[in-house]
Amino acid sequence: MTHQELLNRRLKQYIEAEEMILSGQSYQIGDRRLTRANISEVRKMIDNLLSRGATLDELEKKSISHVKRVIFDDN
Repeated sequence: MTHQELLNRRLKQYIEAEEMILSGQSYQIGDRRLTRANISEVRKMIDNLLSRGATLDELEKKSISHVKRVIFDDN
């Protein structure tokens, strides 16, 4: 795997993480409120990867991925 392919793959993973965070950043169990991830840190990494030349162009041509959301319910 080339350096460019690695950057592109990481960019794709961070964008998928951002989408997951945006669909449900926090949740509550009883009286406890939990946060999944820090979206500002994910956004910083996306910006960093883009500034280093990462792109989604090649990844989109090679494959189409699907993102699934799993919600655990203890009820």
